[in-house]
Parts: sequence; structure tokens; C-alpha cells
Amino acid sequence: MKFLVRERIFDIGDDFWVEDENGERAFHVDGKVLRVRRTFELKTPEGEVLLVIRKKLLSLRDTMRIERDGRTVATVRRRMFTLVKDRLAVELEEGGGWEISGSLFDKEYAIGDGDGPVAHISRAWFRIRDTYAVDVDTARSDAGGDAALVIAVAVAVDALTGRDSR
Repeated sequence: MKFLVRERIFDIGDDFWVEDENGERAFHVDGKVLRVRRTFELKTPEGEVLLVIRKKLLSLRDTMRIERDGRTVATVRRRMFTLVKDRLAVELEEGGGWEISGSLFDKEYAIGDGDGPVAHISRAWFRIRDTYAVDVDTARSDAGGDAALVIAVAVAVDALTGRDSR
């Protein structure tokens, strides 16, 4: 299923909507500005918090944690050494992980694991700046089919590699 992420360029707090392929609001990303560390909440359209995405304060590599109900479900971090492509890794708390590779800054990358693709993120179809699609393989029965988690990973990647990722 495809989701369209439309970020607001000049919005205080980095709040934006994620729409499904039918143009319906599927998720709201609420950026928290008055926090010591970069924090986002992924909410339902009704305002229920599904996941919290937080930048880890002290780490050797840039790291963001994704939490559900106060429990870490995934950790997104930069790979130590990459020569050819941008690469991030997602460690899933339930075990296993995903590899993120491609042009992260340009929002042209893939998320996958040993079982195949999890999602493809692309800005190629859009002329509007800061708009990109997240095509999630919702047919998967594991964490890769959890659209909210995959959207949260895309938000974490953007926070780690975007224009104000410090």
C-alpha cells in the first residue's frame, strides 16, 4: 500500500499528515519542538499515539528509537562504515532487522531484509519539495507489514539524514 508524506517546509514543530493511496489521512506526525532531543509522535487521525520516535542523546552513531506503549520496538542507526551508498540499519526488538540503502538525502531508498522488500521510498514521482511516497508491503505478516512502523522508520531516516539532522 502506498502512503504519501507531505511535510510542511516552514511549519514549527515538524507536524505533517501521511495520506493513503486513496487520499485519506492515515497518520499524523507530530514533531515536538520544546524537547531536549528530537521527538516525533505518530498518531491516528483521531489523535491516538501509535509510536514515539526519539533521537538517542548519547551514542557513537546517530540513533533513533521507535517506541510503542513505552517499549522500544525498533532502533534506527547509521552503519559504521559505508563506502558506496548511504546505509542505515533497523534493529527490531522482536529479533532480526532491516537494511536501508540508497540515496537517503534524496529520499530514494529501499528497506528490506532476508525475506525481501519491506518498503520503497521515493520522491521521483513528485515535483513538490518535501513530498515523497512510502510503498509498504502490507502483505507481509511480520513487522515489515506494519505500515505504522514502516512510516515511523521513514520519519526516523528523514530526521537522521535531513536538512536539520543535528
